[in-house]
Amino acid sequence: MAAAQPYDALLVVSFGGPEQPEDVIPFLENVLRGKNVPRERMLEVAEHYRHFGGKSPINAQNRALITALDCELAGHDVKLPIYWGNRNWHPVLADTVGRMRAEGVRRALAFATSAFGSYSGCRQYREDIDQALAALGPGAPEIHKLPTFHNQPGFIHAMADRIRTVLDALPEDRRAAAVLVYTAHSVPLSMARSSPYLAQLQESCKLVSQEISRDGTLVYQSRSGPPSQPWLEPDVLQHIRELHACGKTEIVLAPIGFLSDHMEVVYDLDTEAAELCRELGITLSRASTVGVHPAFISMLREMIAERLDGNGPNDECRPDCCAPAARPRP
Repeated sequence: MAAAQPYDALLVVSFGGPEQPEDVIPFLENVLRGKNVPRERMLEVAEHYRHFGGKSPINAQNRALITALDCELAGHDVKLPIYWGNRNWHPVLADTVGRMRAEGVRRALAFATSAFGSYSGCRQYREDIDQALAALGPGAPEIHKLPTFHNQPGFIHAMADRIRTVLDALPEDRRAAAVLVYTAHSVPLSMARSSPYLAQLQESCKLVSQEISRDGTLVYQSRSGPPSQPWLEPDVLQHIRELHACGKTEIVLAPIGFLSDHMEVVYDLDTEAAELCRELGITLSRASTVGVHPAFISMLREMIAERLDGNGPNDECRPDCCAPAARPRP
């Protein structure tokens, strides 16, 4: 008899986001619980969501990802039901894990929607899963997280193709003059020092630039900590001002640090950065995130298939890897 399949489900773990205006404040309170973020900053971010009717794009994009991956797996005769649980909003991870147990799932793979190793993008998802399993108690399924994939060819090719699409749409003279700027979520320097986040981002940018034969600069966005706490820089808005001071008039932004066009992308880049560029007379183009690009979805299927075959790397980190950010002194 053939050996039983080592995993019987896939769990997509993500950040979560509000679905309606009344969700915004409770959602942000979940996100910021235990963090030293001023309430004024939380209310400022709440206005970002209200700018879009109080609904985050991330949920619809996760549904699209799950649909695309489900079709990809079925097309390769991989029978693996897909569940979805969030860190900060519905469907809540603990509820999803409870449903998995009720439906007989014994061992599952988990895919977290982050390509890079950091506390919030990797280790915290592992902790979220462990907490959900501990709360469930006996009979909880085993859940093994897939590794990060910052340098996987499918991710690199998908991002390169997104940028190439934008560049190819520009007239030849503007394409030659365009400055490529990669963006990623800023994190506190203390978090960056205890994780591979920065090195992985730099490697991803280098690999994408090699594929499209165009250099780019890595900058950061979406910081949320107090001014006294140092975070990764330069900020994208400051970098745009510096490019303007150097006489640059054409910019292509590529949000390589994000998998989908969620709130940090559509507000921080498509709203704030776009408004600044209009004020400065800069023409701004923005590449899409990898989203459901076929190369990316195929890469995920291959990562899953390797684990189903008993191969592929385990996501085992050293105990001190990706530590949370140190609390700033008051």
